[in-house]
Amino acid sequence: MKPIETKQEYSNYVDQKSPNSPILKNCFNAFWVGGLICSIGQIISDFCKFQGLDETSSSTVVSIVLIGIAAILTGLNVFNKIGKFAGAGSLIPITGFANSIVSPAIEYKSEGYVMGVGGKMFTVAGPVLVFGISASVIIGIIATLAF
Repeated sequence: MKPIETKQEYSNYVDQKSPNSPILKNCFNAFWVGGLICSIGQIISDFCKFQGLDETSSSTVVSIVLIGIAAILTGLNVFNKIGKFAGAGSLIPITGFANSIVSPAIEYKSEGYVMGVGGKMFTVAGPVLVFGISASVIIGIIATLAF
């Protein structure tokens, strides 16, 4: 085999060896799994309203239940399999957020509960929290000053 000498040759070599991604199939799987998760959330919400809860309480219950389910499935290593199958469809913000908190906590448990779990739990979700909270504060200040 001739040695690779240029970036173009390397790029061609990588293209030959890399399998093509089934984009249409991946999009379809992400769509229906994401839709299924949202439908489960809607069913929980409708059930809560049927039981007499108001909109805010129903939304809170849905969030808690979906976070709990995602955390349990992550702990059982089922959520990762769903993620491999559905891709972004399984990362609907609330379930993806729960997974991003629980995964590092499980991974670093061997380092202890304080330095391992406590220190590493927010490695993935930390920046999301920081920028999300910062953006909401800035938008709140702008909205207050503008109106």
